[in-house]
Amino acid sequence: MSFIKENISIALDSIKANRLRAVITMLIISIGIMALVGILSAIDAIKNGINNNFTNMGANTFTIRNADVNIRVGRKGKKAKSYQAITYKEAIRFKNEFNYPVITSVSTIASFTARLRFGTIKTNPNIQVFGGDENYISTAGYDLEKGRNFNPAEIIGSSHIAIIGKDVEKALFGNKGNALDQFIKIGAGRYKVIGVLKPKGNSSGFGGDKISIIPLNNARQYFGRPDMSFTINVLTKNSLLLDIILFEAKGLFRKIRKVPVTGAEDFDIVKSDNLANLLIGNLQKVTAGATIIGLITLLGAAIGLMNIMLVSVTERTREIGIRKAMGATQKIIKNQFLIESVVICVMGGLIGILLGIGIGNLISVSLDTGFFIPWFWIISGVIICVVVGLLSGYIPAKRASQLDPIDSLRFE
Repeated sequence: MSFIKENISIALDSIKANRLRAVITMLIISIGIMALVGILSAIDAIKNGINNNFTNMGANTFTIRNADVNIRVGRKGKKAKSYQAITYKEAIRFKNEFNYPVITSVSTIASFTARLRFGTIKTNPNIQVFGGDENYISTAGYDLEKGRNFNPAEIIGSSHIAIIGKDVEKALFGNKGNALDQFIKIGAGRYKVIGVLKPKGNSSGFGGDKISIIPLNNARQYFGRPDMSFTINVLTKNSLLLDIILFEAKGLFRKIRKVPVTGAEDFDIVKSDNLANLLIGNLQKVTAGATIIGLITLLGAAIGLMNIMLVSVTERTREIGIRKAMGATQKIIKNQFLIESVVICVMGGLIGILLGIGIGNLISVSLDTGFFIPWFWIISGVIICVVVGLLSGYIPAKRASQLDPIDSLRFE
């Protein structure tokens, strides 16, 4: 133990004696580690953001929607298969007939690129307008910050009322937020704002805070189109019964859609956590690519460290000769340079890890997922630093240990 302490002390003295060279070496290592830890921490932050957004929807939620691709390309000369949109009658019939301990809502997309107006003030044309019923807010994972929800009479009567997201309120009414009971224009229609949603964040890409919700029948009447498809959201009150209820929902909707017993479904049923897993699964490829890029950067840093250590051996040839003349063995000399390489690498790596954590948390804060400490990447970064230090220092250390003491003393 005392031997290791002595070598570390010698390594620190050498670093102090060659500050500029040591600082440059540490910067090379820190940049490599920062690239690796920073990129991977940022991806972890994105994963946390995805999980948080879908957790807000509720792990006990599933969605019945139109098939992923409406028209599929035919193969081997066969005619391409077309899937019909889910109609309003089908969605409402499911809601009325599905008698289980669940909350069911029917919704549709009125517009993906709407521009909302309040007097002369208008939003960017990136507001998503949804037509929803009285249960839509609950099943979509939203909460009201102020105001109230729709009631069934307003849904049936196609009332000109709206519930808006926080970003819409800020864009039209500023930070004072006096949106309630004001009249805004959505498309050609004039709507009274009756509610404002709590901030949810826009990282999920499914509306977020750039959203406006209008009564379902109003959306059908004023934004209707021939291919309009309706979505059914089901929120179960008991998550343990989720799979059973999902199976029953599939059976009922097959009956409503008149799908033959042996036929494949012409609709999709997706659990909210499945959507999150799908997006996270796509991120795995990004993670692999980012890891390769980080390792290539680190490889460059390792080569730079090895080169500087070789220069150090040449500059300290006389010192090596003196140490050997005083009885130092090849093993002691080798260990001295290896430990020096590892110390430089670890010191630079710690700086890189701190910078990498900072980058990861900047992404995390921008996604509203909060501050986090990526312990896995911290520990991995330290281990990588030690390994890089040993690999980079081995050849210079071996060369130093094999120097002839007589020639070393005559050096310079």
